[in-house]
Amino acid sequence: MVGASASSAAGQCGRASWYALHSRTANGERMNPSAMTAAHRSLPFGTRLKVTNQNNGRSVVVRINDRGPFIKGRVLDLSKGAAGQLGFIGSGHTSVCMARV
Repeated sequence: MVGASASSAAGQCGRASWYALHSRTANGERMNPSAMTAAHRSLPFGTRLKVTNQNNGRSVVVRINDRGPFIKGRVLDLSKGAAGQLGFIGSGHTSVCMARV
């Protein structure tokens, strides 16, 4: 479900990547690479998602504070801290499922 709308984010699965900017996010916050945050194309800022790495079963709860990802086929861009908790820093991307919490 690559082009999911904000209302259909529950149970959405797809590819996720991570990023570690040191600038401001789309909602005006300073990016904190170690925070549990993420970028999504359409979910409202402040939305909390439980994200599960489908390759290893690890989960993390993140807060949407940015827009993206802007790479076709990706559904979520996670902070470096969240990617570390999910165990995919080295690979750069992974398969995830996410649900609102």
